[in-house]
Amino acid sequence: MSINKSLDIIKRGTVDVISEEELVKKLKKNKPLNIKFGADPTAPDIHLGHTVVLHKLKQFQELGHKIVFIIGDFTALIGDPSGRTELRKSLTKEEITANARTYQEQIFKILDKDKTELIYNSQWLSKLTPEDFMSLCSRYTVARMLERDDFKKRYNAGNPISILEFLYPLIQGYDSVEVEADVEIGGTDQTFNLLVGRELQRDYKQEQQVVITMPLLEGTDGVRKMSKSYGNYIGVSESPKDIFGKIMSISDELMMRYYQLLTDADLGVVKEAHPAQAKRNLASIIVERYYDKKKAVQTQEGFNKIFKDKEVPEDIKEYKRPKGKVRIIDLLLETEMINSKREAKRIIKQGGIKIDQKKITDEDLEIDIDKEFIMQVGKRKFIKIIPE
Repeated sequence: MSINKSLDIIKRGTVDVISEEELVKKLKKNKPLNIKFGADPTAPDIHLGHTVVLHKLKQFQELGHKIVFIIGDFTALIGDPSGRTELRKSLTKEEITANARTYQEQIFKILDKDKTELIYNSQWLSKLTPEDFMSLCSRYTVARMLERDDFKKRYNAGNPISILEFLYPLIQGYDSVEVEADVEIGGTDQTFNLLVGRELQRDYKQEQQVVITMPLLEGTDGVRKMSKSYGNYIGVSESPKDIFGKIMSISDELMMRYYQLLTDADLGVVKEAHPAQAKRNLASIIVERYYDKKKAVQTQEGFNKIFKDKEVPEDIKEYKRPKGKVRIIDLLLETEMINSKREAKRIIKQGGIKIDQKKITDEDLEIDIDKEFIMQVGKRKFIKIIPE
């Protein structure tokens, strides 16, 4: 493949390549490059926002390069301060080990295991002597650290910054020295850390890595970055039905961004398709990636039954309850279809609750449970109520 064609693939969806000229020089060597990516196992699950970078790594693999995937079990003990406005809660070694195990299970749903070197940075960082740490710390000043935007904001606001957090960029950057990275990839929130890696490589007389930053993927709300804490995430370990349904709920504009950052699809062809069909295709691509083609087909057929064909799905859960009357809001809470009375009232007001396809508009309605019926919340949640 030509250098220009490789560049087109590499640059798709990127924010910055620092620098493109250096990347071209590396590619012209016509040998596999070491592509570094580091992830601290601070949570057990990976969502689609995390996979933006993983998809870029997959593209590098397909171009013949080697992925050096570093699980930051040592750096996770410190906690990445990127984007933080306060001190990060420390994790135990047991939590980190458990999270790291799930990371391995999930990342190889995308990456080719045979073309990936998976290593833990505790292998070298835990062996650094106090003298090594002092030498590392001497290479950066407090003034340089405070140039970092999130540190600057916290300092100006009078919020605490621990010495450990100052160490984090240096320790992450030292990983690049250890593995002799040619390229390091990360989200835009990692730019400072990645550039520290470049500078440390120079100090250690290595050829500097090229830094490639990827955008932070917006969640299903289309506004904030995808995050569990915002409730706008799509987890790669969620059920095919939930993945499919969540993707179908995003806006047409956001759909194009997902196509660009999460797939290799021809964007010109996607733009020519009807938005509804394009979104179904996107949902199928994602489900197939984390499960298989058969599951993707079955999930789309099930989705079509509910929305396109206006049918109730066959595989809905059942809930048995003694005969008698119960308020609709209490039933919604009891069956865990709704999390709070406030949410229940809001959805009823919006016309999002149905009993046997009939819309419920009275939040004080009492349901007489004397026969089976289907209760529906929104467009995707169904439950069969069975009297005992």
